[in-house]
Amino acid sequence: MALGSFAKAADRLGRSASAISLQLHKLEEQAGQTLVRKQGRGLVPTEAGEIMLGYANRILELHDEAGAALRGFAIEGSVRLGLPQDFAETWLPGLLGRFARAHPQVRVEARVERSIVMIEAIERGSLDLALIWDDMPSAHRRLVAMMPSVWIGPAGFKRDPGTALPVVAFDPPCGFRKAALEALDQAGIAWRHSFASPSLAALWAAVLGGLGVTVRSPHGVPAPLKALDPAAAGLPALPPLPLFLHLARPEPSPAVARLRELLLQTAEEELTPLSAATARKKSGSAKR
Repeated sequence: MALGSFAKAADRLGRSASAISLQLHKLEEQAGQTLVRKQGRGLVPTEAGEIMLGYANRILELHDEAGAALRGFAIEGSVRLGLPQDFAETWLPGLLGRFARAHPQVRVEARVERSIVMIEAIERGSLDLALIWDDMPSAHRRLVAMMPSVWIGPAGFKRDPGTALPVVAFDPPCGFRKAALEALDQAGIAWRHSFASPSLAALWAAVLGGLGVTVRSPHGVPAPLKALDPAAAGLPALPPLPLFLHLARPEPSPAVARLRELLLQTAEEELTPLSAATARKKSGSAKR
């Protein structure tokens, strides 16, 4: 259960919590397995539940694809999509594959770039839609999620208070870099920009090579790097960053509108757990 409780699932589906609970018990009887268990105040899938969830997601995807495929032949044209590097090796291939199968008559061009490059492309009209970090100005945008920003480095990293903290980051403008340096300055922690590159893969390589720590979303962090606990690492806490969907035109073509719909659906599936975790963490800190 991605939402963690019957009440939240009922609210999402517009049904009562008892109805959701009854449906789950019937499913467990049919499967002959316990599918959820308690963890703290919430519910999480058991191993059997995770297997069942995987099949359920595949069934829903096939259902959506079947319906879209029947409509897809009526949609033609092209779509030019921009995405941050953070998602290029995670859910971008699956997203484009689903869209291509459902709409074989549409030609898709995808660009993976920094946010500043994509917002300029949106303004020029050389991209139709793009997911962009930070609140960059655009006439037609929609907030997708408030995503956590975290310090990333090797497991067990701890700042040496006797030296300036080596920071691996993009050159400005970069929302992650700005958040990190402002937090360090407010905490009175000396820093130096130890490595810069327009490539996220190069930043990961630099951190893996011991050149410093970086700041990104925890989505898609490569092993063996870890999202660091700020208190344990001697680093300041970081604010969440907004992720926006930008459109070049207020009334997109049918092809662009359909890809936007699928993009928002995929982003909700992939990013909502991280965004929700950020909200819970913020709430817990406020209570303390």
